Parts: sequence; structure tokens; C-alpha cells
Amino acid sequence: MRRLICGAMALLMLSSPLPAMAWGFYGHRLINRMAVFLLPPEMMILYKPQQGFLMEHAVDPDKRRYIVKEEGPRHYMDMDHYQPWDSIPASWSKAIEKYGEDSLYKHGIAPWWIQIMMGRLTRAFEKKDKAAILKLSADLGHYIADIHVPLHASSNHNGQHTGQNGIHGFWESRIPELFAEEEFDFFIGKANYLPSVSAMAWRVIRESAKAADTVLSEEKRLNGMFAQDGKYAFEERNGLLVRQYSSAYSKIYHRQLRGMVERRMRASIQMVANCWYTAWVNAGQPDLRSLAPLPFTPADEREWENMNQQWKEGAVKGRSCTN
Repeated sequence: MRRLICGAMALLMLSSPLPAMAWGFYGHRLINRMAVFLLPPEMMILYKPQQGFLMEHAVDPDKRRYIVKEEGPRHYMDMDHYQPWDSIPASWSKAIEKYGEDSLYKHGIAPWWIQIMMGRLTRAFEKKDKAAILKLSADLGHYIADIHVPLHASSNHNGQHTGQNGIHGFWESRIPELFAEEEFDFFIGKANYLPSVSAMAWRVIRESAKAADTVLSEEKRLNGMFAQDGKYAFEERNGLLVRQYSSAYSKIYHRQLRGMVERRMRASIQMVANCWYTAWVNAGQPDLRSLAPLPFTPADEREWENMNQQWKEGAVKGRSCTN
């Protein structure tokens, strides 16, 4: 047993810290959970009892990346590939005409995909399709949260071009897991109607792109002045010994960012609630009390079971956050 543990430690010391996707499972579940509390009573009657579902399935889009190769580009957009930013068409059809569909998928389609998901959710409300409303709400929450992450708006998405491999999970997973519960303020307010979800999505992705340089430069600065033997620590997670950024290193980095992670998480929660509310309003504010009991089918259950199995056993199809 001792040789097994020492061998595992040696292997892990040669690797990057444990990879994470998007906000990490913890972050995505927290964002969907907190967004429910911003909704009006007319929507809360559906969303609050299904809060557990919205949390559990907040991570489905990341799991889907192990099955569908087209899924990956829906989570990011390499804004540094485009100059100037205001020249990017908000219309998907016009963007295809200008850049070509292959190029768009190569560099990410997140803002356009959010518009598509909003249309689907609005139609689900119009049809009073309870299962579709919940599944689409959970998925939409994930994509909205992703565009609030600075490294989802940069081609240097894991610091692979600057010798900072692992920074992706560091910013969006390790920091929230360490500090969200005790330090972050989630008293946000209420959901607001968005006259243009498209305009909001583009504003958010531009904000994230502007912040990407700070995410990278502050970690580079800290790395240069921090004792390297204290940068990482071994922790047990899900029965495995994994290498993580140490609590001390994470705390200093968090302070250097001056609350950036908290601000982006709060903004994610606000926009998720805003989009759920906007889709409901655009659908004519249907009475959600009249919806039938949750009609998930055996086919739904098989789909989730298959997705979970492939997620556990497979590899990401397309771009990974770890390369």
C-alpha cells in the first residue's frame, strides 16, 4: 500500500493540478442554485421545488463534451482571434458569411449558442413543457456561467502559451471551492427583464476577454515571488490523492485579483436568473402552477445514464481545458 501511494504521488507530481471544466462542478451547481432565489413568486413555484434538479444537471453540458464533438465550442469564444470586437456580427447567419462556419466552430460560438438556447427555452414555456423547461434552464445556466469566465474568452485558455498550465481550473474551480462559502456575498436582488439577450451576451464575453490578461499576469507575478515548494499541496478528493494549488498560494492570488472571481460569479447568477425570467416573459408569462407532474421518461433516464457513463470512461471530444 505504501509503495502504491508513493507511486501515485510521484506520478501526480509530474502532472498538472487536477483539471476542471468551466466553473467546476461545484461552481456551476452553486450558480444555478442561487439564481432560483432571484426569480419572482410566479416562477419560484416551479423552480424552487426543482432546485435539486437544476443543480444536478447544471453540469450536463460539460459531460456532453465526452459524447458530442460539437459541444465544446458552445462553451467558449477566442475573442483575441477577432479584431476589432465590434466588427463581429451578432447574427449567426451573418457571422457565417463573414468568417465561415468551420472557423467559427474552431474559435467558439458561445454568444450565439446562448441566443439559440434562449429561443428553445422560450418555446418550452409557450408549450408549457415542464421537462423541457427544466432541462433547458439547467443547460442555459451553464453556458451563461461559462461566458463570465475570462479564460473562456481567450485562446490561451489554460495558460498553455505562457507556461501556466492549470490556471484554468485554478481561477474558476479552486478559488470558488476555497472561498465562495465563507467570503462571497450572494445577496444580489431580483431577476430583471433583458430587452436583448444577445447584446448582454456580447457585453459579458467582451468583459471576460478584457479580464483574461489580468488573470494570467497576476498569476505569473505571484509565481515569480512565491516559494515553489509551497505552490502546490496534495489533497484527497473522491478517494484519490491529487495535486492542487495550495491554500496559501490560492489565497494570495485571490487577493491579487481583488474580488474578480466573486464579481464574475455574482454576475453569472444575475444573468442566469435574468434569462430564465426573460424567456418566461417573452412566452407570455404562462401559469406554471398548471404544469403536470414532472414527466421525465425512461428515455431521459437512459440518456443521462449513458452520458454519465461516457463522461467517467471517455475523453473530451475537441478542445480540452487542460491543453
